[in-house]
Amino acid sequence: MAFKIITDSASDMPQWIIDKYNLHVIPTPVVIEGVDHFDRKDIFPDKFYDILRSGVEISTYHINAAMFTEAFEPYAQRGDELLYICFSTGVAGTFGAANLAKSDLLEKYPDFKITIIDSKCASMGYGVTVYKLLRMQENGAPKELIIEAAEFFCSHAEHSVTVETLEYLLKGGRISKTAATFGGLLGIKPIIIVNEKGALTAIEKIRGRKASVKRIIDRTGEVGNQLDRQILGVVHADCLPDAEYIKSELIRQYGCKEVVISEIGCAIGAHIGPGALGIVCQTALDDRFEQYI
Repeated sequence: MAFKIITDSASDMPQWIIDKYNLHVIPTPVVIEGVDHFDRKDIFPDKFYDILRSGVEISTYHINAAMFTEAFEPYAQRGDELLYICFSTGVAGTFGAANLAKSDLLEKYPDFKITIIDSKCASMGYGVTVYKLLRMQENGAPKELIIEAAEFFCSHAEHSVTVETLEYLLKGGRISKTAATFGGLLGIKPIIIVNEKGALTAIEKIRGRKASVKRIIDRTGEVGNQLDRQILGVVHADCLPDAEYIKSELIRQYGCKEVVISEIGCAIGAHIGPGALGIVCQTALDDRFEQYI
């Protein structure tokens, strides 16, 4: 029996991490002009943002219970133990659907051990958690400590996000038409966090792209704990040069231990649009976990 850590594609895991750890990433559905596709399975960010800019109809829906059953059942059949870190319930119904699948599978495989954790995070907010858990496992951490670390990392993750355009927040109903119109005219860039309920929340309004990028870097320094000991995530929606600049500034200003850059995939990109940028860090550390990272 093996202990396996898995996640879903809304974690925006970089391909090199997936390859290195043979990580199972369950794809999130995205509907393009009425046709179902699956994030990073048959539609990838390098093509997706061109499609998004073209103005065609795009929507997303969360991974459903049947999809989860299909993903989980091979582990149950083999007798593996599973730890699944999922997309925030404050954004999607992923957690509930995963638990429905778990209940159904336990009727068929009563000895199946599966832990499902609602990350209450988005993108590399829990992608970094998964990466650290995989490193802990690689370095010999016991599974009980890994599961405890998963809860800790998710509950102490901090997101600082900004967007290039308000268009997609308007389409998703996250801002009003009036706010989008005046914000666009004034060059307003909201600073968005993921709150304690796992929902996206705008906490500041900054005028101009350069200032908003500076603000998410500064905010990371304000909320992050001992950044020189941390692995941080930087995410971007088709704006890699900006992400690379942010990485260099995080290292220069805070001496971060490691900064992982990743591109925002379809699951989240459809709702925040091209040009979005984000930084994720931890607000607390625990040496019981850090010793394995």
